[in-house]
Amino acid sequence: MSETIIKLLIAIVAAPLVGAIIAGLDRKVTARMQGRVGPPILQPIYDVLKLLIKQPIFLNRVQILYAFMHLAFMMLTLVLLILGQDLLLTLFVHAFATISLILGGMCVRSPYSRIGSQRKTLMLLAYEPILVIMVVGIYLSQGSFMASDVVAAGAKPLLLSLPLVFIAYMMAMAIELQKSPFDVASSHHAHQEIVKGVTLEYAGPFLAIIEIAHFYEVFLLFAVVYFFWAPYNLANAAVGMALAAGAFLFHIVLDNTFARLPAMWIVRFMWVIVFLMATTNIIWLYRLGTI
Repeated sequence: MSETIIKLLIAIVAAPLVGAIIAGLDRKVTARMQGRVGPPILQPIYDVLKLLIKQPIFLNRVQILYAFMHLAFMMLTLVLLILGQDLLLTLFVHAFATISLILGGMCVRSPYSRIGSQRKTLMLLAYEPILVIMVVGIYLSQGSFMASDVVAAGAKPLLLSLPLVFIAYMMAMAIELQKSPFDVASSHHAHQEIVKGVTLEYAGPFLAIIEIAHFYEVFLLFAVVYFFWAPYNLANAAVGMALAAGAFLFHIVLDNTFARLPAMWIVRFMWVIVFLMATTNIIWLYRLGTI
């Protein structure tokens, strides 16, 4: 029991730091691709520390509550994954984290914040069915919704039975990382944003809370990529890290290659092409007699 608690505490502390470093590497590699020097790799951490010492300014207390709920649900998602709990439950808790952020943007009177929340809702509707299909595919492949069973000794890597689902997850991941062409709710590129969408009315420590929650989410998204090459041993760990590094480079190239798409085009693309791709993988599993 004590070992589990220590493991959870380490994960809770380390996850946002790893997520921040990934975000910093993203900025650095993007800058190099564009012929710039770029900020330090630890710049996201510096930004959050600076926000934490700013004067707390807010429009209403409900807005603050939703910011804390967003962070709490994101942390709970990490805890459930570390404990090897039900993947479907973990997915729904993660959805509640996103919904909390959406409600935080909707509870203020700013039209820009509300438009950002509406776009965030559309993006949630675009990628959430893909994540549900992914979890269902994991169940059909491994016979269990429990994350602990997927990484247990004797289990085969998910990527071997769910290659198309993995590609579909890459598209959903691009939306959650706010990468072009899917960054309609909010973008991490300053030159694309006059106002900051769903987080427009957050400032100071409360904006820092949302940024920390985003670092947790970045860590979780890449952890799922690593998860596709379970079970865990030294050889599989190396392949999993290489897979995560490949996903990192893929999203950077995607972000710097394509222009932003209209919101409804993204929904159609995800619901038609990407959803059918993932569904085809499920049918393929059935025909091979895997289920």
